[in-house]
Amino acid sequence: MNGPILEVQNVTMRFGGIVANRDVSFSVERGAVTALIGPNGAGKTTMFNCITGFYRSSEGRIMLNGRDGPTDIGQLVTKPMTGGSHLVTRAGIARTFQNIRLFKEMSVIENLLIAQHLATRNNILSGVFRTRAFRKAEAEAVDRAYHWLGQMKLAEDANRLAGELPYGRQRRVEIARAMCTGPSLICLDEPAAGLNPSETLDLAEVIQRLCADHKQTVLVIEHDMGLVMRISNHIVVLDHGEVISDGTPQHVANDPAVVAAYLGVSEEEVPA
Repeated sequence: MNGPILEVQNVTMRFGGIVANRDVSFSVERGAVTALIGPNGAGKTTMFNCITGFYRSSEGRIMLNGRDGPTDIGQLVTKPMTGGSHLVTRAGIARTFQNIRLFKEMSVIENLLIAQHLATRNNILSGVFRTRAFRKAEAEAVDRAYHWLGQMKLAEDANRLAGELPYGRQRRVEIARAMCTGPSLICLDEPAAGLNPSETLDLAEVIQRLCADHKQTVLVIEHDMGLVMRISNHIVVLDHGEVISDGTPQHVANDPAVVAAYLGVSEEEVPA
């Protein structure tokens, strides 16, 4: 398909008298990495929650693949997984969280299989009697899980408890689990949080390979500007709930409004 995969159109989000996002508009191009950045309290997480269906915006719309209907803002369907991520499966969006949400007492491969339970659970009777269709779906789920573990260089950890893995590898398990749902768009909420420099470089490689090798579209919130500049094709900057800059990494890095927002000064005080 042509055109952006995600369009945020004039979205405003209010909590009582507090406006967390005001008239926010931007688009996410297919097969690229778009970063949503800004100072603390800029409204990034609120916008992520609107995009992934956790919040219903007060005004505006969010469209996936240019379609109304079930992908229209306020109609996204979330599938809660106790102890794990919420999967916005109907809209084709998967999300990871700043705080890792794995089933830590389960194996790595089990975490990836649970994420696919909607695909393998045709109905109760097919599971009880293990019909041919159920066995086929189950085998495909296992193959898909091992495929993404291989892509994330985690195949050797398949049978280890998820909670035993180093923090950086747990991050990759979360991304592998999200990819097992076959999303059109994957949303990563501060994926570098808690990672050391080496793990952050590994994460950058993972995200770049998702786009280059698998044509995956990625939307990321991140505070690590080194990572953002390394992986992003497009950056949207929020401050006090509003878009203050939107463009390439080079454009954003040299935008006086962005420098002022991060330094806490007015644009007039930014050196030319």
